[in-house]
Amino acid sequence: MKNIHVIAAGVCSLLLLSCGGGKNNTVSTDLVSNSQTANGEISDKVAGLKFTETVYDFGEAIEGQVIEHVYHFKNSGENDLIIFDAKGSCGCTVPEYPKAPIKPGSEGEIRVKFDTNGKKERQEKTVTLTANTQPNITTLTIKGYVKPSDK
Repeated sequence: MKNIHVIAAGVCSLLLLSCGGGKNNTVSTDLVSNSQTANGEISDKVAGLKFTETVYDFGEAIEGQVIEHVYHFKNSGENDLIIFDAKGSCGCTVPEYPKAPIKPGSEGEIRVKFDTNGKKERQEKTVTLTANTQPNITTLTIKGYVKPSDK
C-alpha cells in the first residue's frame, strides 16, 4: 500500500513538471489565426500583401496637427487576402483597414492617422498588420519631426 502512494506521488510530480509546474504557459496562435495554416499545412497558394510603400515620412508638423496617410497595397497572392487586425504602436496612431476579403489582384488601402498632440521632436510610430500571408505580420511606419506649437 505504501508503494502505491509513493508511485502516485511520483506520477503527480512528473505531470506537474511536464506541464510547466503550474505556470501560465502561452501557446502561439499564429498557425490557427492564419487561415492558410489552420489545418496544419502551409499552402503554396497564399494571399500576398504588396505595398507601394511601408514607410511614410511626413517631414515636419506643428504639435497638435493630425497627420493622415494612406498606404496602398495589392493582393499579390493566389487566395483572398484577409487582414485580421491592425494595431498602432500607441493610442496616437490609429489605423483603418478593410474588413472584407480582398480578391487576388485587387487593391486596398490602410488609412493611418497620427495625432501629434503632446508629441515633440523626432517621432516614429508603427502599425502592425496581421493577415493570412507568409509571414503573417507586416509593419507600416509613419515618422517625422514635430515642432512645438506657439501657444
